[in-house]
Amino acid sequence: MEFDYIIVGAGSAGCILADRLSESGQHSVLLLEAGGEDASFWFKVPVGFTKTYYNPEYNWMYYSEPEAQLNGRSLYCPRGKVQGGSGSINAMIYVRGQPHDFDDWARAGNRGWGFRDVLPYFRKLESHPLGDTEYHGAQGKISISPMKGSAHPICERFLEGAQQAGYPRTDDFNGPHFEGAGVYDVNARNGQRSSSSFEYLHPALGRKNLRIERNVTVHRVLFDENKRAVGVLASRGGESLGFGASREVILSAGAVDSPKLMQLSGLGDAALLAQHDIPLVHELPAVGKNLQDHLCVSFYYRATVKTLNDELRSLIGKVKVGLQYLLKRTGPLSMSVNQAGGFFKGDARETEPNLQLYFNPLSYRIPKSSKAQLEPEPYSGFLLCFNPCRPTSRGSIEIASNRAEDAAKIRINALTTEKDLREAVQGSKLIRRIMHTEALRRITAEEISPGPDVTSDEALLAYFRDQSGSIYHLCGSCAMGPDARTAVVDERLRVHGVAGLRIVDASIFPNITSGNLNAPTMMVAEKGADMILEDAQATPTQAAELAAA
Repeated sequence: MEFDYIIVGAGSAGCILADRLSESGQHSVLLLEAGGEDASFWFKVPVGFTKTYYNPEYNWMYYSEPEAQLNGRSLYCPRGKVQGGSGSINAMIYVRGQPHDFDDWARAGNRGWGFRDVLPYFRKLESHPLGDTEYHGAQGKISISPMKGSAHPICERFLEGAQQAGYPRTDDFNGPHFEGAGVYDVNARNGQRSSSSFEYLHPALGRKNLRIERNVTVHRVLFDENKRAVGVLASRGGESLGFGASREVILSAGAVDSPKLMQLSGLGDAALLAQHDIPLVHELPAVGKNLQDHLCVSFYYRATVKTLNDELRSLIGKVKVGLQYLLKRTGPLSMSVNQAGGFFKGDARETEPNLQLYFNPLSYRIPKSSKAQLEPEPYSGFLLCFNPCRPTSRGSIEIASNRAEDAAKIRINALTTEKDLREAVQGSKLIRRIMHTEALRRITAEEISPGPDVTSDEALLAYFRDQSGSIYHLCGSCAMGPDARTAVVDERLRVHGVAGLRIVDASIFPNITSGNLNAPTMMVAEKGADMILEDAQATPTQAAELAAA
């Protein structure tokens, strides 16, 4: 069976591509998803991620290889295994990143990817309560809901504390003033998750020219003798499946599985492919390289006032907030637990904010068992955590075998640069500086961990090594750039050295953005869809010019 376009992965990017490419009715589109449908009630509820965090039905539940600089620990790397991908199981914080993040993409040789180039696509994505402004859009499919005014009252103490420590406030991390403390926005509509699956794909599935196949494992991309992608080989329930693509195959399987599928298809480092008896189609040494992630560590506090722990710890409390959500679509279940935070300079010499903070009016421990639930700590508590915005350590994704069923090897390679070591200490000191203000001392009974005895740079770094974890922002493993020796796709997201194959997901990020990755991933999909459609409509002369660009 043949289609114009085959999209591999119905995640945050793939759902947008499926909608946009099928919108005109001129092109036939096949969307392949390894997971099932996002039909559960928990995909709609903003805090539903607590039910999918350790659920193998909806989550690949990947782990990194042991990290040498993190005391040999393997970090948990959840990835969505369901329609909507990781955008169906994340905590929904909507942050685009700093302008210089994208200007750096352009400076790396990727024309058309500077902040002013991508801003129209961010605006196109969203339906924002501020309406059509220089920084926001009102006609997009993703609904943006500010938590300001609804966040737990204790969040105001954090904002006061940040101001007392000398940091500005900002009302909008996606507006003109990125730096400072504030309350985050979430992608939610009327108290329900506003994901690309719900907003783009679901309405499009009635189209005759769009077909989705779920619970399908893609084994490899198929090429003709001219190194043109012509389809994919897949399977479902033991049955072998083959699908043809007359125009393009588009990989949107994410920062782990897009490079894995490239390698399984004979695209990557020749030595790695030979090790696993995979015939080389085209050598691309950068496939799987340049992996980046945000590492986060939490500081825990016992409070002198009531927090969300008190509302969510008891059965009665859970019933109360559950009824509030079911009847009114309001309350704690209608928003993220990551409510306040911001972007700060860890040192006066920093030219841009280099640290992101989250202030949670709920304190909880990450469970060590896949059978455990995320539960509040047994006291009135809150936590404050940070991650460096632009880490410079680089890791990799490598196939473990030549079987698509086997998970890839994830190496984050954390804390392997001086900058990352320095910022691990900077962030810890920033938390302490804000926590020592009058506003926060007033509501704090004690610091549970790391504890008041952990004060030296060495001790703070040791705490980071022992307790930090991935904040699930994997990206960069099929980076965009002009040089096929160091990048995988060009500025139009076409894979170097072959034809008819693109990658459109977070794996193409040349550098990680400052903040949560769902918004920039959806932006890449909107921009990528325009590029694909432009190429489809190009005359032969224009197509030759685009191919040579």
